[in-house]
Amino acid sequence: MMKYYPVELMYLYFEPEEGISITMKSKFKNNLIVRNIYSIVRRTLTRISPLIASKAIYRISKGKALNLKAPLDFNEKIMWLKLNTYYKNPLVTMCVDKYAVRKYIIERGCEKSLNDLVGVYDSVGDIKWEELPQAFVLKCNHGCGYNIICDDKSKADKQEIYAQLSVWMKEDYYLDYAEVNYQFVSKKIICEKYLRTNDGLLPNDYKFYCFDGIPRFVLVCYDRNVELKLIFFDMDWNNVKIGREGINDGIQILKPVSFESMVEYSKKLSKGFPFVRMDFYDVNGKAVFGEMTFTPAGGLADYYSDYGLQHLGELIHLEGE
Repeated sequence: MMKYYPVELMYLYFEPEEGISITMKSKFKNNLIVRNIYSIVRRTLTRISPLIASKAIYRISKGKALNLKAPLDFNEKIMWLKLNTYYKNPLVTMCVDKYAVRKYIIERGCEKSLNDLVGVYDSVGDIKWEELPQAFVLKCNHGCGYNIICDDKSKADKQEIYAQLSVWMKEDYYLDYAEVNYQFVSKKIICEKYLRTNDGLLPNDYKFYCFDGIPRFVLVCYDRNVELKLIFFDMDWNNVKIGREGINDGIQILKPVSFESMVEYSKKLSKGFPFVRMDFYDVNGKAVFGEMTFTPAGGLADYYSDYGLQHLGELIHLEGE
């Protein structure tokens, strides 16, 4: 049985003509040891050079070299923006910070979109469990996916929640996929109001793809209570085929009541950025801000069709183009 060590993983980058076989990708997904080694390699390379790390990660993920000299598709241009325009950019650092972004939103006149803030904490030890509401959301502010959604505190395991938050607070999120736009975020934990519809369900998530302050498409994430599904729309609420097979499955969903508010918020908040994804929830007809995402899937997203990657890439205008 072949074993994959860090040196062999590096060969995947330095031998671009070879690409990566389906078997190799399967081993990455299913072999815990290989995945752990790969994680160590990613983080080490990011510390040494975010540029080298990005090239290596892209090579392993996509099976081809990352084109940064003349990037064309969406993922390549996201990588370019990450390493150039958005790296060490104080405004971007502020906007990816789940807590600091609230100040930015207020400054842009969009404070009505903010969810209620229950508390903000510098460490897990600062959280007073007895003061938390019966339902709540706890988030770490320095990355994505650091969310604990609690719909009933009486049934929650306090120690398990605190242990998970402690793990996240020790992590440097930016190291995993060289998303250096998160590197300079000062770590905090925030508690926000639990969002639910009148039916008691989690609200749909509406992700607006904004280019130079203009929202062009919206990715809707729905059925979050059952099995997450994705569908793309344009601004006239027509289904658009920019997702890969299995996305845009023909199921039509209604335009949210707060759609126009989301569009206006997206325009105000995305102005000045070549690309940013503005995420909102529709909660019983009210638009509620979720987050600003500058590097979706770290520039490695696989949920677009070839046409989608090309078309979205054409909408990003880089410096000098």
